[in-house]
Amino acid sequence: MTARVPLVLASASPARLATLQASGIDPTVIVSGVDESQVDDLPPAELALQLAELKCAAVAGLPDVPTDALVLGCDSVLELDGEALGKPHEPDEARARWRAMRGRAGVLHTGHCLREAASGRVAAATGSTVVRFADVTDEEIDAYVATGEPLQVAGAFTIDGLGAAFVTGIEGDHTNVVGVSLPLLRELVLELGHAWPDLWRGSTSPTR
Repeated sequence: MTARVPLVLASASPARLATLQASGIDPTVIVSGVDESQVDDLPPAELALQLAELKCAAVAGLPDVPTDALVLGCDSVLELDGEALGKPHEPDEARARWRAMRGRAGVLHTGHCLREAASGRVAAATGSTVVRFADVTDEEIDAYVATGEPLQVAGAFTIDGLGAAFVTGIEGDHTNVVGVSLPLLRELVLELGHAWPDLWRGSTSPTR
């Protein structure tokens, strides 16, 4: 059985996909292809939201998006010392990031933009979670960067992979750090007039 309300995920992130699937949602993935470098000079939380909005809009206008679908765009950045940190581009950059982050706390901002394909109505918000990092050694940083994982993720860390051992605690929503806040997404779904269970695979709940 399929969901009453199909979800299209405008993201290539395997962590976002896995998080949604674990919550009972099987989205169709359509990567936006948005050039993230086109947006800068914004506060970190605003940057995350604007990139999410751009990704959502880019996919929502494609002809293969079902007319009854909800399209979700997300983007995450880590705020440290007021600076927005996305994916590091080189191993040396990732190592420098971790030397600056270790033993400290940052704020992981994830922008969420949900668009109803049929009407074009949009609900959007940013989730923010404080992340505390372990005081890792240079040797641990070198080994972690050598795996390649920090180069693939915002803030150069994961909380659901090899980097989890280097996160000593969070204040806020765990799924927001993974890349899609399920409680926040539920609120956006409700804001657009849909029921959260209608997104579940095999949903039989009444529509709102």
